[in-house]
Amino acid sequence: MADCIRVPQLLLFFCVSSLFRPSRADANGLAKARPVAANLQNLPGGAGALPAAAERNPAPGGGASAPRKRSGGWKLSEEAVCRDDLTRLCAKETWNNNLAVLECLQDKKEETEIAAECSHLLWNYKLNLTTDPKFESVAVDVCRATISEIKECAAEELGKGYLVSCLVEHRGNISDYQCKQYITKMTSIVFSDYHLICGFTDKCRDDINTLHCGSITSGDKDIHSQGEVIACLEKGLVREAEERPGAHPIKDECKKAIMRVAELSSDDFHLDRYLYFSCRDDRERFCESTLAGEGRVYKCLFNHKFEEAMSERCREALTTRQKLIAQDYKVSYSLAKACKSDLRKYRCSADTGVPRAREARLSYLLLCLESAVHRGRVVSGECQGEMMDYRRMLMEDFSLSPEIVLHCRSEIEGHCSGLHRKGRTLHCLMRVGRGDAGAVDANCQRALQTLIQEADPGSDYRIDRALNEACESVIQTACKHIRNGDPMILSCLMEHLYTDKMVEDCEHRLLELQYFIARDWKLDPILYRKCQGDAARLCHTHSWNETSEMMPPGAIFSCLYRHAYRSVEQGRRLPIGVTDEENTTLSRDCKVEVQRILHQRALDVKLDPELQRRCMTDLGKWCSEKTEAGQELECLQDHLEDLVQDCRNVVGNLTELESEDIQIEALLMRACEPVIQAHCHEVADNQIDSGDLMECLAQNKHQKEMNDKCSVGVTHFQLIQVKDFRFSYKFKTACKEDVLKLCPNIKKKVDVVTCLSSAVRNDTLQDAKEQRVSVKCRKQLRVEEVEMSEDIRLEPDLYESCKQDINRLCQNVAFGNAQVMECLKENKRQLTQRCRQKIFRLQEAEMVDPELDYQLMKFCKHMIRRFCTESDGKNVLQCLKQNKNSELMDPKCKQTITKRQITQNTDYRLNPILRKACKADIPKFCQAVLNSAPADGELEGRVISCLKLKYADQRLSSDCEDQIRVILQESALDYRLDPQLQLHCTQEISQLCPEEAAAQEQTGQVEECLKVNLLRITQDACKKEVLNMLKESKADIFVDPVLHTACALDIKHHCAAIPPGKGRQMSCLMEALQDKRVRLQPECKKRLQDRIDMWSYAAKVAPAEGLSDLATQVLTSPSKNYILTVTGAGVALLFLMGLLCGRFTKRVTRELKDR
Repeated sequence: MADCIRVPQLLLFFCVSSLFRPSRADANGLAKARPVAANLQNLPGGAGALPAAAERNPAPGGGASAPRKRSGGWKLSEEAVCRDDLTRLCAKETWNNNLAVLECLQDKKEETEIAAECSHLLWNYKLNLTTDPKFESVAVDVCRATISEIKECAAEELGKGYLVSCLVEHRGNISDYQCKQYITKMTSIVFSDYHLICGFTDKCRDDINTLHCGSITSGDKDIHSQGEVIACLEKGLVREAEERPGAHPIKDECKKAIMRVAELSSDDFHLDRYLYFSCRDDRERFCESTLAGEGRVYKCLFNHKFEEAMSERCREALTTRQKLIAQDYKVSYSLAKACKSDLRKYRCSADTGVPRAREARLSYLLLCLESAVHRGRVVSGECQGEMMDYRRMLMEDFSLSPEIVLHCRSEIEGHCSGLHRKGRTLHCLMRVGRGDAGAVDANCQRALQTLIQEADPGSDYRIDRALNEACESVIQTACKHIRNGDPMILSCLMEHLYTDKMVEDCEHRLLELQYFIARDWKLDPILYRKCQGDAARLCHTHSWNETSEMMPPGAIFSCLYRHAYRSVEQGRRLPIGVTDEENTTLSRDCKVEVQRILHQRALDVKLDPELQRRCMTDLGKWCSEKTEAGQELECLQDHLEDLVQDCRNVVGNLTELESEDIQIEALLMRACEPVIQAHCHEVADNQIDSGDLMECLAQNKHQKEMNDKCSVGVTHFQLIQVKDFRFSYKFKTACKEDVLKLCPNIKKKVDVVTCLSSAVRNDTLQDAKEQRVSVKCRKQLRVEEVEMSEDIRLEPDLYESCKQDINRLCQNVAFGNAQVMECLKENKRQLTQRCRQKIFRLQEAEMVDPELDYQLMKFCKHMIRRFCTESDGKNVLQCLKQNKNSELMDPKCKQTITKRQITQNTDYRLNPILRKACKADIPKFCQAVLNSAPADGELEGRVISCLKLKYADQRLSSDCEDQIRVILQESALDYRLDPQLQLHCTQEISQLCPEEAAAQEQTGQVEECLKVNLLRITQDACKKEVLNMLKESKADIFVDPVLHTACALDIKHHCAAIPPGKGRQMSCLMEALQDKRVRLQPECKKRLQDRIDMWSYAAKVAPAEGLSDLATQVLTSPSKNYILTVTGAGVALLFLMGLLCGRFTKRVTRELKDR
């Protein structure tokens, strides 16, 4: 045995006598002690040897006399040099027991407490005791039964001083009271001076001199300072482990001796002399009721290490002791004892692939046993309790980790000096490691990560004292339903991050810890327990306490969430013969945990190691000013096209996950809670791989429960989805095959939607037998189109084209609800050419498919249900127009319908039904108008005005005539539906008809006002439009609502049998007016007479421009019959005159020929 403790026979004699002396009534014990004492009288190390020792080591100044041999046994209390100190310091009942006297005097804190001569006498006395080689015989007598029980000690060779050393090493297994007391007392004496420890001086001589830890020569220093030599060596050992500048490398054999001494002194703090003297007062202050032995006092002092009342010297001594424990767990008696069987059971000391020095480290023990716990193995409660104490110790004091002291020195000095207590420095380093206070060295980062793995605070938040104290109030309020110490406490805290219940200090400590937990999936015990099988199968993981340097931080969790959300349908190929269920599907429990963590970590990009690693440059470039929660990811998504490829891929993947499970956006979910509860609770409860929740939120974005935060968040996500169709999970799932087939090279969502919509429209127009776009894709396509119509920003091309106009004309209009689009439509004439063209195409699409008209569908939602339940979606506007004047029509809906009618009448291309009905008539009659129109320009109602005139001429096809009649009837009631009239007569309307225009009753009063004031109109363009109205009204009385209203009864009585159209009913009324036998209603008669006057004036100021126009006027005139009769009579008269003139000229011609 390399390390031994030599104990002389005389010491054993005093040990034995001390055991029996207090029990003087015990005759058997006394009888047993006397023979042993008698045998000891003849030993070289007995009392008679002391004078010789004293001669070899004279006391300084000769003050210490040699002990005198007496028949009754020599007593220290009888020595004159120690009598005063003994009387003053030691209880009288101890004077007859040399061991008790020695223990009393040597445990004084300061050297000045006892006289120098007495101190040196004590030292010589103990030195003599430890130099007798025959002491083992007494140990054999006292501990005979114990030696036979401990096989290792029974096998020791006698005569070499190894037996007692073996007994000291196994003193925890000694059950015999006398033997145990003897070993304990003997050990306290030997450990009081390094000279007395067998072999220690020889092994550490050079290191003691090099480190200037004291003199090697015996007697140069008194007993009370010798413990400082060992403390000095221990500090040197710590400095070497921490690789501090100037640290002296201690020889291996001395290292072993130092650690052996520390281990042997681990059960009783009296044995660590330096710590004992440093902490004696603190022990009385904090641990007065704590019994010595089994490391209890050490643990008590450790627990109070950072108390304000703790002396700095004691704190320093305790820290050194803890650092030794970190190097060898056996230096902690309680830990080594509690975990001995578990260490053997889980082979934590038999790893042949690990160096022996590492096996002894506290970190290795913790990792090994934590691995067993995380794998579900049984580790004794006592051992787990000890482990928790030391894990908490590591988290409280960073200096116990030599790697952190070594690699994080500059970070500590630069950012975290003066914060060493209660884990504050460690959390400061963790904050630096997060990047919140500058860059951190890679070695420091690894050291921090290693320490977090060793301490494993994820399994019990109480291990992290700084977190525990900061979050106590939050835990008491928000997490009180969870058992104290449960791993779910951390999860609960994360769920309440950025809520009203969270306090700022707790928020910081929590994020600092979660940053490192996020980089090693094993540090979340719940995740590890639920997913270890899946991770081994899918991600090729190692055991809990093994790590792979080749695997980047967070890689395993990234692997898990990819398998949690992606399926074979989304493009991942499987090995041949392996099914999706067998190879790629996570277990249900694991998937739930992965989703839980994704939801929590989405709050901060720094909790996603892969995202932070790949996007570090882009975060600094684009998002340095985005410091609020959740803003950094939003910023990266906003700049998706500008990111480097690696970062773009990571952000894209995460955005895809969000589209599938928007609950990952925890902040958004909290903001949208009222809307979810009111409108989306069903899909929220069933939110598994569907994307339904985001779709529901988008559809209910303008409900009363929607708040600004939720609306902004939903809109932001919609804007991100525009960048790539894959970001819309439902759209991607429904249309993936269609996109690959029809739009393979298109990525942007808006372009994909346009591509697929074009395919659907073309197939519909061409009456294709089979649609190229699948049914499920067409259904989802409609959802996407409607969603995009709500906000102009969701159509980037349109938005970019009109951004200048928006800033100029709609700067006070909020985005969303299609309000900006509506603003642009209303100011269409003031738009730039490019924007105007885009808006026209948008309107064209909306008129073809009214369901894409967001405002129409919003304001007329209930009216559609009331009037148009049987109408096809594309005929909704036509249905609403037909029911526009119903008393049940909603005013807002009616107003919107009118706006759409105005829009349609500006250009025939915006009226799909008219365009189809007049397909042949437009090029036939209005080609000149088309030719004169600017390229890509709007027609401003000129084509429809042309068709109106042809309607009056009764030259249109029947289908086209029907549509123009509807337009004429509608515009006759509301002048705004006649673009040309409104364009040219704006000034006249405001001057001549202000009251009628302000009323907006849509009863034709403005048109009637213009007709009545025709003579007062000065502008030719406006006069022409009014004359056209008069001309059109001659063709059909329904086109003249004022006249039709006045003559409704007369039409019913006198013209009921005459079908409407082509001026027939108007001619009927004119004939009735001329027929004196017919009595018309006074109002009807008056209106008819006014119309005749107007038409007469119109004929004067606007004569026929050609024979065709003249014929048309005659045919459409109410006096058509009269005109035709007179014209026919005139023609007949001319024919007769021609006949007569012909016969006369023929007779004259003959006479001339006869001549």
